Amino acid sequence: MRSGPIRLTNLTLRRGGRDVVRGLNGVFASGSLTAIAGANGAGKSTLLQALCGLLPPAAGRIDRGGLDPRDFALLPQDGRLDRSFPISCRDVVALGWTGHLGLFGRIGPAHYAAADRALAAVGLPDLGDRPIGELSAGQFQRVLFARTIVRDAQVVLLDEPFSAVDAATEADLMAIVQDWHRQGRTVAVVLHDLDLIQSSFPEVLLLGEHGAVWGATATVLTAHAMRDVHLRVRLPGAMAGAMEAAA
Repeated sequence: MRSGPIRLTNLTLRRGGRDVVRGLNGVFASGSLTAIAGANGAGKSTLLQALCGLLPPAAGRIDRGGLDPRDFALLPQDGRLDRSFPISCRDVVALGWTGHLGLFGRIGPAHYAAADRALAAVGLPDLGDRPIGELSAGQFQRVLFARTIVRDAQVVLLDEPFSAVDAATEADLMAIVQDWHRQGRTVAVVLHDLDLIQSSFPEVLLLGEHGAVWGATATVLTAHAMRDVHLRVRLPGAMAGAMEAAA
């Protein structure tokens, strides 16, 4: 599965009456795996929403390489799903089919069977009938990953998908992300864990108040670049020392 490259040209995005991304240029190559990092308020979530067509650019252009916004699957922060709503895990996953069927399409037995297979793939083979309100944070995130699997999108966008899960769940879900990458899907993930970015992501986009740095992870994740974009996250020990020495 290969999509065309996604090109951003002088892209400016506005949120709450202010520009949070300004003049961004770059390319998500077809089949690429990119981490998006930066300080709080740097526009990371806003960028994902713009990529999948939920937010129009204030200026500039997004060329999606011939893809329709429906070819994008976005897993937002917190799932945007009320966990008090009386709905089962299987039904939540099956809702992923609405991207293919439309809002008025009927979800049938074959779609529910695919939902059960997706739940098994994320390690929840026996929880299809369980209400989502009874799940732990990690289990609920697995359900949302299963729904993303069902979407079968060419471009997968994940917004802080590991922020509320334990290490074992993170490893399992990261394996799914790596599998999407091997399948040739274009994947972009908002992250704060620089250790994970360095170990698992070939490319990174650092967003900052005064600019952005985009490229190979080994090249971009330097003390100088992170200082320039005012990245305020917990750094690995060696990197934190390098930043202090460079200051």
